[in-house]
Amino acid sequence: MFDNTADIIKQISLGEDSVLELKTVDFGGDKITGPHRNSMADELAAMANTHTGVVLLGVDDKSKAIYGIPQDKLDIVETWLRSICNDLVEPPLDCVIRKIPIAAENSDEKIIIRVDVPRSLFVHQSPGGYFRRIGSSKRQMKPDVLARLFQQRSQTRLIRFDEQLLANADPDVLVPSLWKRFRTVISSVNDQEFLRKIQLIAMDEDGVLRPTVSGVLMAAEHPQEFIKTAYIQAVCYRGAERNASYQLDAKEITGPLDLQVREACKFVERNMRVYAVKAPNRIETPQFSMNAVFEAVVNAVVHRDYSVYGSRIRLHLFSDRLEIFSPGTIPNTMTIDSLSERQSARNELLSTLLARCPMNVNAIGSQRSYIMDKRGEGVPIIITESEKLSGRKPEYQLIDDAELKLTIFAAKPPNEV
Repeated sequence: MFDNTADIIKQISLGEDSVLELKTVDFGGDKITGPHRNSMADELAAMANTHTGVVLLGVDDKSKAIYGIPQDKLDIVETWLRSICNDLVEPPLDCVIRKIPIAAENSDEKIIIRVDVPRSLFVHQSPGGYFRRIGSSKRQMKPDVLARLFQQRSQTRLIRFDEQLLANADPDVLVPSLWKRFRTVISSVNDQEFLRKIQLIAMDEDGVLRPTVSGVLMAAEHPQEFIKTAYIQAVCYRGAERNASYQLDAKEITGPLDLQVREACKFVERNMRVYAVKAPNRIETPQFSMNAVFEAVVNAVVHRDYSVYGSRIRLHLFSDRLEIFSPGTIPNTMTIDSLSERQSARNELLSTLLARCPMNVNAIGSQRSYIMDKRGEGVPIIITESEKLSGRKPEYQLIDDAELKLTIFAAKPPNEV
C-alpha cells in the first residue's frame, strides 16, 4: 500500500479515506501537545479493528499541506507512538513506524512519519472504547456490531482462528523445507497452488496472498515474530513449590509446533528423575510416562486458543508433579468430565497438519507414526498411563474459564511406595 513517494503524495492530494489518516503534530518544547494521546490511540485501534491502513504524521488533513516533523523531534514522536500502541490499546498494537523524506511541489524536503497499521486478528479497545473506521472517520461500535466483530475474530466464527490471515506477513516467511514435508505424491507441483490447497496461505480481501495462522505456526522458522505468545514456557523447580529461588532449569521453547512438542518432551525427560532397583535385574521407573507427557504436550499446542492475547503454554515440573497450562476454555460443549470420552478440535487445520508430521519423540509405549492421530486417544492415554505409574489419576482443572490446567502426578521412589 502506497509503495513509493509518488503514490504517497498522490494519495495525500486525494485526502483521507478508509485506509488513510492524516495528522499534524504540535509541540510545546520537547512535548507533543497535539494530537492527544487518547485520540491517537482511538484512531489506531479503529483502523486495526477495520482494515489495514496507514497514518501519516506531519500532514494537515484539511489543506493537505505537508508540514513534516522537525528532524530533532522525530525520535520523540516515534517513542510517543510506541508508548500509545503498547500502553493505551488493549491488546497492544504491532505497528510499523517509519520516517519518510518527502518533497511536495514547490517546497523543500520534509520528513513525515508513516505508521502502517495491520488489520488485526484481535478486537482492540482504546481509551474511548471500541472503535471502527467508516470512511475517513472513526465511529464507536454499537453492541450488535461489536458482538459480531468478536464472533468473527474468536474461536466461534465460521472461519476458525487457525485459518485466519496474518495481514502483517508475506508468504515468503514460510520456509520451503518446512512446508514441503506436507507434500504427497498427489499434491500439486505448483508451489503456490499447493500452499493454498492445504491452507498455509490464502488471499485477503485486497487480492494479496498472506500466510494463515496455521501456516506461520507450522512452516515459519520463528512463528513468535508474528504470534508473540506462540511458545512454551518450561520451568523445572527443585521442590514442590513454585518459587524462582528453587528454579533448576528454564527454557522458552520456540519454533514450529512439531519442534516445540519435541523440545518440551526433551525438557521433561532431561529433568525428571528415574528410579532404579535390582529385583534381581535392574528395573528403571521414571517419574512420568513419556508417552503420557507427549500426548499432553500435543494436546496443549493443538487445542490451545491462539486468539487469547498475552497467554502462553506453561509447563512446570516439580518434584511431585507436572503441570501444563493451556490458554483457552474447553472447546464447544465439552466439560472436564467428558474430556476422556469425547473428541473435539478447536484448531482443525492445525490438527490436520500435525497429523501429517512424522513422530519426532521417543515416547516409550507410543504406537504413533505421526504426531497427531485425530481419534481422540490422547486423554485416555494420559490418564491410564499416568495413573498406572503413580497410582494417582491426573487432574484437569478449568481456571477462570480462561485456562485449562493438567496435573500429572509423579511416581514415588521405590522405597516410598
